[in-house]
Amino acid sequence: MAHLQPALTELDPVWHRICEEAEDAIVSEPLMGGLIHAGVLHHKSFEGALAYRISMKLASPEMSEQILREIADEAYAEDPALLTAARADIVAIYDRDPACHRLLQPLLFFKGFQAIQSYRLGHWLWKRGRRDLAYFVQMRVSEIFGVDIHPAARIGQGIMIDHAHSIVVGETAVVGDNVSMLHSVTLGGTGKEDDDRHPKIGNGVLIGAGAKVLGNIKVGHCSRIAAGSVVLEEVPPMKTVAGVPAKIVGEAGCSQPSISMDQLLDTAK
Repeated sequence: MAHLQPALTELDPVWHRICEEAEDAIVSEPLMGGLIHAGVLHHKSFEGALAYRISMKLASPEMSEQILREIADEAYAEDPALLTAARADIVAIYDRDPACHRLLQPLLFFKGFQAIQSYRLGHWLWKRGRRDLAYFVQMRVSEIFGVDIHPAARIGQGIMIDHAHSIVVGETAVVGDNVSMLHSVTLGGTGKEDDDRHPKIGNGVLIGAGAKVLGNIKVGHCSRIAAGSVVLEEVPPMKTVAGVPAKIVGEAGCSQPSISMDQLLDTAK
């Protein structure tokens, strides 16, 4: 099968690998050929494929795929940092998720990756004062993916959201680089205050399934939040917290918890 990616693909190893994986996938499962050609091989670049995928997922009778595609194309042309973050995110998922065996998978199938890229588009709109369009994207991300991230929230790159069900990130939340979180995580407020009211998550943090971090508190870099915990107070860097309310139960256990994805607590006395 002829390679459809452009001659300069070698300068983009992520896109080159995705295209090779796409061709292999069609050989393995010909019935996926139409979807894979439309989603990957008909595009000349990673940004083209990403814009197509996001617009297809978010489109509705209220907003066409074509309009959303034009918005995404504009965003990627104006702000290359969106694509840098997307590449970091897709590589992070491949590195950290044992269920991810190809870079192709997040682009086509993983709603955590698709949701965070859709959020990034909404955040780009928000920063440019296009608030109603940003709210529309937020609404569709919530409806389609079960992920509710306010477009004003600030999220770094290298983000891995595993399973990505019932994720809530509030308006003034800040999430650093290389953060991993599992399903049912909430970064929320504690009441009706309307100022800076949401958590600030440092780089390299691992947030376990069902954890709730509430209020304008800092979670230090390379810390771990155990599954099901409710965090109401600041977490120092490189510590593990657990419980309701969460308390420090030990060190983080390694230098990069979000990469190791080790969620087991050391219960040895």
